[in-house]
Amino acid sequence: MTKQFEDKTAIVTGGGSGIGKAVAVALGAQGANVVVNDLKQEVAQAVVDEIVAAGGRGLAVAGNVGKADDVKAVVDAAVTEFGALHLAFNNAGIGGPLGLTADIDIEGYLSLMDVNLHSVFYGMHYQIPEMLKAGGGAIVNTSSILGVVGDATAVPYVAAKHGVAGMTKATALGYAEQGIRVNSVHPGYIDTPLLANLPKEAYDGLVAKHPIGRLGTSEEVAEVVLFLLSDKASFVTGAQYLVDGAYTSI
Repeated sequence: MTKQFEDKTAIVTGGGSGIGKAVAVALGAQGANVVVNDLKQEVAQAVVDEIVAAGGRGLAVAGNVGKADDVKAVVDAAVTEFGALHLAFNNAGIGGPLGLTADIDIEGYLSLMDVNLHSVFYGMHYQIPEMLKAGGGAIVNTSSILGVVGDATAVPYVAAKHGVAGMTKATALGYAEQGIRVNSVHPGYIDTPLLANLPKEAYDGLVAKHPIGRLGTSEEVAEVVLFLLSDKASFVTGAQYLVDGAYTSI
């Protein structure tokens, strides 16, 4: 049985855990050559080892997505190792500083923008030329529910994620006729190990924000991402896909 991403090469940033890991593992299971990028080499390598153990192919590349040269190095490594680039999931992100606008630390603001917004530009800037050489491709950028609505105490994060949504739409328009599709995915709060240490009251408060009555899972977001990267979504570009248990419908 032919796998839907056979002979395709994909980059996944922030691929060492959470949504990124779920997407990387799923792509590997569906035949893709998966380049897993994370800040730490050993974290990325652990995911590649899992992909390879399941019969897939992968490459771990460490790097800081907030630095343009590091992002270019990931793209160069993908093409050198596998010959071409067809797919990208620009997913890496951080939480960053919290507080009202006048109270936000400027250095913290700039650091968040580097990782959550500028990295997406760097990614597409270097990924798209290689995809054009390959005859086309698909990109999914991770935004957030906070790329659609606001939060008074998460100003830098909200700004970055709205920026990702706008950058995605603009890039989709720019390359629609050249065979490159670009979409954004907007997860709600996802139940990951990062939430394990939250007090029960705080965790329950997050759940209460989602009318579906629970938090999402990384695998549920991965299902949407894989659809958007696949040929099944061949007429989908410039779109925002919410995976949020109706968080933004309230």
